[in-house]
Amino acid sequence: MKNPSRRQFLKLVGVGGAALAAGAVGGSAVASEGLKINNDNVAMLYDATRCVGCKACMTTCKRVNLASGSLAYEKADFDADGLWDAPADLSGDTRTLIKLHKESPTKWSYVKHSCMHCQKPSCVSVCPVSAMTRDAQSGIVSYDKNICIGCRYCQIACAFNIPRFQWDKALPQIVKCDMCKSTELPRTGTTGCASVCPVDAIHFGKRGDLLLEAQRRLDAQPEKYVQYIYGAHELGGLNHLCLAGVTFEKLGLPIVGDQPPAEFSEKIQHTIYKGFIAPIALYGSLCYVAIRNMKQGADKPAADEKGDDA
Repeated sequence: MKNPSRRQFLKLVGVGGAALAAGAVGGSAVASEGLKINNDNVAMLYDATRCVGCKACMTTCKRVNLASGSLAYEKADFDADGLWDAPADLSGDTRTLIKLHKESPTKWSYVKHSCMHCQKPSCVSVCPVSAMTRDAQSGIVSYDKNICIGCRYCQIACAFNIPRFQWDKALPQIVKCDMCKSTELPRTGTTGCASVCPVDAIHFGKRGDLLLEAQRRLDAQPEKYVQYIYGAHELGGLNHLCLAGVTFEKLGLPIVGDQPPAEFSEKIQHTIYKGFIAPIALYGSLCYVAIRNMKQGADKPAADEKGDDA
């Protein structure tokens, strides 16, 4: 078989690449439209200065989502009779957790850990099968166990270390807060944790209204609070806002900046993969190298024969 010339090869790659690009454009994912914060989303405001550590939010979250979330009660080492649900951290059985930060006998604070419901969630961006989704109207980031393939990319991508995998279950799934979207929210109009908080440390409502309420509290008692609303701008905006009397970093809430990683990574992906450009360039280069090596291999025996005749 006659080896193709460079011009013929490039023509072949061009035709094949055009065909691949045409197919890719028809079936490619929709590119990111950019970050647009929606203050009409539902949200929660947690005020650490009001929290008394009763953990009613934890027990209610576990009770109302026990069956739908495939959750289980966690027994403490000291509790042989299993009287209390006593998780030490977020886990495959626990969506909401209250922790204590203590600096001294007179300076301490509780803090609530659960999904932050990012306006631009990294967990949704990295999920290859759309098991993690964000509802544009409500802003709730939720999970579908029937789609999940167990890759756990969402765990790696989350800046807050929220999604947890059920390692000990025969049919495991990812566990995270979904604002009771299939339990309390449609039934009562609020989340289980907010409905039982006795001191209004957890306030549920529209994000815009909660931002105004948070600022009102900061202005009314400036000596009581760190003058900042955590979640107002973090990672492009969170729907789980927080007020506190000690620095947020001490409470385990990371300093993450305003730019959502998903926004940056998607811009790169939708640039180099637009129209299947990157795969075409890669496969084209590999084909060229392979054909060049084949041509060199075919020419070498002919050169050796000439040497033998001499």
